[in-house]
Amino acid sequence: MTRTRMTASERGEEVLQAAVVAFAQSGYAATKTDEIARLAGVSQPYVIRLFGTKQQLFLAAVNHSCDRIEENFRVAASRVHADATPEERLAAIGPSYTNFLNERELPLILLHGFAASADPTIGTAVRTRFGGIYQIVRELTGASVEEVRMFMAMGMLLTDMTAMQLVGPDAIEMPWAAELIGDYGEA
Repeated sequence: MTRTRMTASERGEEVLQAAVVAFAQSGYAATKTDEIARLAGVSQPYVIRLFGTKQQLFLAAVNHSCDRIEENFRVAASRVHADATPEERLAAIGPSYTNFLNERELPLILLHGFAASADPTIGTAVRTRFGGIYQIVRELTGASVEEVRMFMAMGMLLTDMTAMQLVGPDAIEMPWAAELIGDYGEA
């Protein structure tokens, strides 16, 4: 059997995917770079060589999560007809958030990023990225501040409920949860 060598970029992507899994499972503080290395099939020094520090690797995972949200929103917005109203644009990009929620580790990374925001470096990065998502929604939809505020609030509710396994492919059915999210859970 012939093994092909991966480029540093390909290996870095593998390490990042392993980091997403590990950080989603244990959070920033409890995750060790040894565990990430084991999941990626590389040495711990190699993880550090690729990303510098555990903090930089965590930020790469948070950025990956935020990039997926932005990508989903941009793709959905590109499919909306040019004369759509802001409400129609919000309605069009909203269901694309389900794609993000279905990648189970990504919403957990986002929540762990919020939880780790007391760290000045992580907090600055997370606040910047979340603000960027807000701005992208405003730009893509032309919606008012109030409309985007409600859109973002529902997104955060769905993110929290995904973490509690009340939304998503393996959702645990709870009558109060279905009532709380209404039609948004069917996106």
